[in-house]
Amino acid sequence: MDKSPILTVVQPAAVDRLRAGPQGKRPRPAISGRNVMLYGALGLAALYYLLPLYVMVVTSLKGMPEIRLGNIFSPPMEITFEPWVKAWAEACTGLNCDGLSRGFWNSVKIMVPSVILSIAIASVNGYALANWRFKGADLFFTILIVGAFIPYQVMIYPLVIVLRELGIYGTLSGLILVHSIFGMPILTLLFRNYFVSLPEELFKAARIDGAGFWQIYFRIMLPMSLPIFVVAMILQVTGIWNDFLFGVVFTRPENYPMTVQLNNIVNSVQGVKEYNVNMAATLLSGAVPLIVYFVSGRLFVRGIAAGAVKG
Repeated sequence: MDKSPILTVVQPAAVDRLRAGPQGKRPRPAISGRNVMLYGALGLAALYYLLPLYVMVVTSLKGMPEIRLGNIFSPPMEITFEPWVKAWAEACTGLNCDGLSRGFWNSVKIMVPSVILSIAIASVNGYALANWRFKGADLFFTILIVGAFIPYQVMIYPLVIVLRELGIYGTLSGLILVHSIFGMPILTLLFRNYFVSLPEELFKAARIDGAGFWQIYFRIMLPMSLPIFVVAMILQVTGIWNDFLFGVVFTRPENYPMTVQLNNIVNSVQGVKEYNVNMAATLLSGAVPLIVYFVSGRLFVRGIAAGAVKG
């Protein structure tokens, strides 16, 4: 049996590469001046936004005797949830002393139909502007864009008159209509840009197969548009839930949303100023938008990247 050594043939090009040594960019060190500045700036920004939230949380878990000591940054020595219970069910928001619970359900009744109505209409508008070029489409789109930049305060008095003439001023229906109208321009822009970014061949193929306006919308566009629908939902939920101006102008005390009731609690001048109850009420008022964002945050980023900067 031949036991001669195995000879390995090395190509001249490989020999040259071995002699040249490692090629390409050198790996950056984990700790560098650039990284220190980058993460330092990000850390300061995070601290700037998280510190007030931390103060609110720890204050809402303290009793008033501990708050009077003045150590706002110290954690609670004895945790109590009584301020949360009082903010939800007992705090006075004017003539009523049933806490934020009534305002919470008012906000839900306002937000849900407003979000559904504005997104449904804006998605159809954006789809039509992107794929169905009708006469006057450019003028219609220009009007919508201009409407997105008109200050809300300019339109308050005319809207009060319109809602009064329609007989829905001071009702939840009137406020739902206002939120739906003011959400339409920016949402239409988002949907139009997103639908423009989708492959045009899909739309043309569906048209060749005989699909009509609504068939293409429901069977092709909607299944591909989940990210932009999430973006629209988060924008509308955040804007409508956090709204104070429209809530205090277009509704009556029995229909006040949660933000208006929060203002009444925090700015109350009767009795002792209960800072723990105020902090708990503020956290309760902001809980819904935070939960919605954390649940669907990844889709929000995808939708923004796909639709908000194209078109």
